[in-house]
Amino acid sequence: MDNSRTATVDIAMNPQTHRLSEKKLRKAKEKFIEGVLFLCAFSAVATTVAIVAILLYEAASFFEHVSIVEFLTNTQWTPLFENPQFGVMPLVSGTLVVAGVALAVAVPIGVIVAIYLSEFAPHKVRETVKPFLELLEGVPTVVYGYFALLFVTPMLQTFMPELPGFNMLGAGIVMGVMIVPYVSSVSEDAMRAVPMSLREGSYAMGATRFQTAVNVVFPAAISGVLAAFILGISRAIGETMVVAVAAGTQPNLTWDPTESAATITSYIVQVALGDLPHGSIGYQSIFAVGLVLVLMTLGFNILGHLLRRKFREAY
Repeated sequence: MDNSRTATVDIAMNPQTHRLSEKKLRKAKEKFIEGVLFLCAFSAVATTVAIVAILLYEAASFFEHVSIVEFLTNTQWTPLFENPQFGVMPLVSGTLVVAGVALAVAVPIGVIVAIYLSEFAPHKVRETVKPFLELLEGVPTVVYGYFALLFVTPMLQTFMPELPGFNMLGAGIVMGVMIVPYVSSVSEDAMRAVPMSLREGSYAMGATRFQTAVNVVFPAAISGVLAAFILGISRAIGETMVVAVAAGTQPNLTWDPTESAATITSYIVQVALGDLPHGSIGYQSIFAVGLVLVLMTLGFNILGHLLRRKFREAY
């Protein structure tokens, strides 16, 4: 009791000193919070740098035995055979074909869904549809893979009897359905961020809701829509289980989606689950193709950034 009275008397007698101590304490708390936030942000950057560094280190060991020119130009990928060939083009073509089919499905459906939810759907419908879209994101990808293998491919074979059991078309269609929520959600957020004054101005000029949505809202939100496309591309290129289950594991340099082919991710799964010893040239090949996958994703992200900046300046 006496101590509290003494402290109260000290504060009353030295109010300036008390304010200074409170200010120092507040600054110390702010510095601590800033440090925690910096560590959180730095951890993401450090993780990315560490992943790239590991890939570069392991890939350097691979390229000590395999020429980069051969790696980029050879059309045969048989690293597990007795006479190994290390041409990454069959894996790149398979990855791009599956991703292209997925985007051909996801982009139009995702944009249509986003326009409907943003401009036409009543509040109750929007609140009902969005959870179902988010539910698609939560389905395990291996389930999508077997859905493509056991349902979509047999359905396609009724129209195309010569379609093999493992093919890139079925895998790409299911992958497109899988990434629709990513495209639609980001696109809808971009469209809903468009100022209402633009819509009102369009209505005042006599435009219909559809004309306003297509000719005003969509162009104004194009930078965000492009971000959704890039997110979808990155998701499609990096998908593993769908292509590993439904697209096949045989490297095949083809641009025909009705054929079977391996992708970069399916090959990594195939080798990682095999019996290759650590440090062998076959095992190190997964780091080389992993580096190619990272560079492909980086290239698409840079392209998306340039397109977003261009359209943002235009509008």
